[in-house]
Amino acid sequence: MDRSKITKRVWLCLTAVVFVYTAVVIVRNLMTIIRVNYRISEMEDQRDMYQARITEDSTMLEHLKYDEYLEQYAREKFHMQRPNEYIYIIEE
Repeated sequence: MDRSKITKRVWLCLTAVVFVYTAVVIVRNLMTIIRVNYRISEMEDQRDMYQARITEDSTMLEHLKYDEYLEQYAREKFHMQRPNEYIYIIEE
C-alpha cells in the first residue's frame, strides 16, 4: 500500500473519532439542559403554589385576630362547643 493512502485513512479515522466524541458530548449536554429546564419549571410551579398558600395563611391569620371568626373557625374545624351546648355534625 501507498504511504499516502495509509495517512489518509488514519486522518479519516481520527476525524470520525473526534466527530463521534463531539456528538456524544453535545447530546449529553442537551439532555442535561432539558432536565434542568424541566426542574426549573417544577420549582417555579412549587414557588407559585407556596406563594398562594402564604397568601391564604396570611388572610387566615388576619381573620383569627378577631374573636368572632376565631370562634367560628374553632367550631367548624375542631368541632368545639360551649358548655351546656349540643352540636350535631351532619356530614355529606
